[in-house]
Order: sequence, then structure tokens, then C-alpha cells
Amino acid sequence: MESLDKLNRVTVAQVMKQDFDVIDGKETVFDALKKMRHTETHALIIEKRDEFDEYGIVLLSDIAKKVLARDRSPERVNVYEIMSKPVLSVPPTMDIRYCARLFERFGIQRATVMQEGKLLGVVSYNDIVLKGFEQMFES
Repeated sequence: MESLDKLNRVTVAQVMKQDFDVIDGKETVFDALKKMRHTETHALIIEKRDEFDEYGIVLLSDIAKKVLARDRSPERVNVYEIMSKPVLSVPPTMDIRYCARLFERFGIQRATVMQEGKLLGVVSYNDIVLKGFEQMFES
């Protein structure tokens, strides 16, 4: 069996999702879910309010835990009330093994991919494992 060091290096840019939903934090959870264009997404990225602000993130699991499980009305809860901010970001050139270690260290499931202040995509454990191993073992 080959060691991982001898396999192809895979970067975050090679496995990240470039299709993601960006919403305004003032929207209600209900409206945000209605506007989701990418049904395979598990997170909504919250827009910056201005150039000095940071991106936020809301996971579908956050909506389940902080809205549905607490019997709160999605029509009355604003996204900013349940989002995490700032969201951790990784560079597109990062090796997926280091990205996985970062996720483990901080207890997160996904991160935005940023380069020079520009949002390029979103990467998750699923992307790292499913797409990453596929690319590692290509010849």
C-alpha cells in the first residue's frame, strides 16, 4: 500500500464547492430556505454588511437545533440570530490533509475558501473525503 506522502497532493481548490448560497443576515430563516438555489448545500453563507465586516455561516443543523427543536417560528427568526460569525476560512492552496486537521482542531464541518478577500467556495469534510481520495488515487 502506498503511503499518503507518495500520492498526488490535493488542494482545497480541487475539492471545494463553487456553487453555494449567499444570503443577507436580516432575512428570516423561512425566506432564506425558500431562496436556496443549491439543494445539495448544507450551509448558507451570510453576506458581509460592508467592507469591514466578515462573512457568517448558518448550517442546516443550526436551523434544526436553534429553530425547529426550540419550537421557534422560522418566519420570526432572523438568520443573524443563529449564525456563526466570523466563519473560519482556508486558502484554496491548502492541502486537504491540513484542512481536515484544522476542522478537527476547531470542531467544524465546513469552511469558506477565501483568496485575497474574495469568497471562492465552500469546503466540507464530505468534499475532502469523497472528492479528495478520488483525486489522490488517480494516476
